[in-house]
Amino acid sequence: MKGKISIPPIPAVLLSIISVQCGAAIAKTLFPEIGAAATASLRIGLSAVILLIAFRPDLRKLNAKQWKYVSLYGLSLGAMNMVFYMAIERIPIGLGVTLEFVGPLLLAMFGSKKMIDFIWVFLAAAGIALIAPWKNNGLDLTGVLLALLAGIFWAAYIILGGRISKIMKGGEAVAVGMLFATLLILPFGIWSGGLHILNANLFGLGAALALLSSAIPFTLEIKALKKLPARTFSILMSLEPAMAALAAFLFLQERLSLKECLAVAFVVIASAGSSLTAKRAKL
Repeated sequence: MKGKISIPPIPAVLLSIISVQCGAAIAKTLFPEIGAAATASLRIGLSAVILLIAFRPDLRKLNAKQWKYVSLYGLSLGAMNMVFYMAIERIPIGLGVTLEFVGPLLLAMFGSKKMIDFIWVFLAAAGIALIAPWKNNGLDLTGVLLALLAGIFWAAYIILGGRISKIMKGGEAVAVGMLFATLLILPFGIWSGGLHILNANLFGLGAALALLSSAIPFTLEIKALKKLPARTFSILMSLEPAMAALAAFLFLQERLSLKECLAVAFVVIASAGSSLTAKRAKL
């Protein structure tokens, strides 16, 4: 179809990362007002509405296999987001993303078959180790454990996203998946009481959050997962901790230390290296 924009898989993942981390900065400003559970519910619920209107999936045409995988995909997506928001409500965004990345990093390591892949994983891991404030004795243990749990759901999301992308159109898969994600987290948002105090301003921020953190990135990712192997996608996602720190600096005035700048260099090299490896594999 003429005029249809098609973004290559690697740039799509990078754009997704930027969008998500800008959205995370917006989410953090909503926590004091409505709480993490209500923020996650607002984000996922509005994203579901946006995507259903945009892609209009015909639920009657889905077969049993598609229902199985799209429901699991949606539940993992919803759990990942809610648990992560609960984590960064207690610990800094950069640390939360760093700890969450343990899941995709392990997935990349287990999926590797060539020695060159381990070099990129090692560089990404070095960057993560540098960016995390491991010596902070005042760290909230619950926040740390929640971030690690979010990483497990993130790895599941990557695996399930790769499978569902092969049996459903990307946009339709994300739209239907968002329905299941909403069904999972909406009760928590209602129970928290945060949704009851929404006003026009908070709703507007929630709409921006839905676009930046869910509708745009998940649509980009589901299309990228159709063309990229899971391990390449996981290594590319090593940019998340660096972008989280950068977004926090730009939007929340959190300064980057020399150690964090070095971490940025490591993860950028790892991501660039994985991109070159992916290109060579296609030649």
